[in-house]
Amino acid sequence: MSGVLYISRHETNIIPTIKLSLLCTALAGAFLAFSPSAHALTIGDGHELGFVNYGIPSGDSDRLTYVNHLIGMALGTTEQALGQTFTRSDHAFSLLPTAVFALNGTSTSIDLGAGGTYTYLFAKYDGPNYGSEVWYVGDLSGIITIPATAGGYGLSG
Repeated sequence: MSGVLYISRHETNIIPTIKLSLLCTALAGAFLAFSPSAHALTIGDGHELGFVNYGIPSGDSDRLTYVNHLIGMALGTTEQALGQTFTRSDHAFSLLPTAVFALNGTSTSIDLGAGGTYTYLFAKYDGPNYGSEVWYVGDLSGIITIPATAGGYGLSG
């Protein structure tokens, strides 16, 4: 059988499957390379602006007041004010503009759009049992995720 290529029926099914899987892998990589960046925020990460213990009441104007208080604090400090305990992270950001209210939600997946639309993200974890995490998101775009739990308590808003 010199010079004759013999492929069994079983092998002919494997070759297209391998090629298909390689093509799919290449396409998936290309889509990821050109998709908006995805980012997962975590408690205490480099985007953390600070923490509000407990962040109650938590109406729209209350949350604005809490975020704006954190903005005005010195890095790495803790203060008692407005019936809350505020802890400002050690993370220095560029100029931090005053917070303005945009929208409410309860999802752990947030679409920030093309970037520059939102500056801060306020996440409340289980009412009076944990507190509220605040992240600076002014330099992020696309879909981000935040933790579903913090300190063992679930996201409540």
